[in-house]
Amino acid sequence: MKMPRFAALASTLLLAAGAALFGAGQAAAAAQADFGYVALGDSYSSGVGAGNYDSGSGACKRTPRAYPALWAASHAPQTFSFVACSGARTNDVLANQLTPLNSGTDLVSITIGGNDAGFSDVMTTCVLQSESTCVSRVNEAKAYVNSTLPGRLDQVYNAIDSRSPNARVVVLGYPRFYKLNGTCTTGLTEGERAAINGAADHLNAAIAKRAADHGFAFASVAGAFTGHEICSGSAWLHSVNWLNIGESYHPTAAGQSSGYLPVFTNAA
Repeated sequence: MKMPRFAALASTLLLAAGAALFGAGQAAAAAQADFGYVALGDSYSSGVGAGNYDSGSGACKRTPRAYPALWAASHAPQTFSFVACSGARTNDVLANQLTPLNSGTDLVSITIGGNDAGFSDVMTTCVLQSESTCVSRVNEAKAYVNSTLPGRLDQVYNAIDSRSPNARVVVLGYPRFYKLNGTCTTGLTEGERAAINGAADHLNAAIAKRAADHGFAFASVAGAFTGHEICSGSAWLHSVNWLNIGESYHPTAAGQSSGYLPVFTNAA
């Protein structure tokens, strides 16, 4: 697995500092200046739920509060292409998001797979219908993750590797939505919440396996969100929001800055 690109860069700069008297400093500075980062993926990478959306991104709902933009703001890569888009599935990444990748790309981040697995329909079913119907729909999504999603992820990961063979690729997972036996007194049943959490774990395991098989880093956010799930009393995720349904079950601004960002930073 490729070592973190900024760790490698730091080592280069330390060596360059020691050799600066011999004229190596300018070369190291040039290497830093050429660093390129591309952020791909779905709404968890575009920042849906965090607010302050860039009007120019339209329905993709990209925001400077999303972890890719926050990371770029603090690390100042020479180039930063932020193309993650709300609602994206694997075929959308293949069709619309790969153009910025090239042999000079150093770092790529991506969240993808949740929409392919039917995330939105699962949650709609569980909110509006019975526990048995919810659990059945969750199991249907898990079956898709077993049978079809791995091949779709392979297509995306192969395309990323083909276009940017020198890049450090960080594949981020999804949080568990609910703290079980938490503060919620209405809404879904505990059985529904447990089933949804189990589906998130199942999806993350499948994504992690495919990422590892391609030599990519998988960065789990489940631990970072522990204690900050819905029903925790300190949630970094929106519950169902009938006034802005698209933000339901997405990270808040705190979920991006305190959940996703440090996990990505450690993996990058």
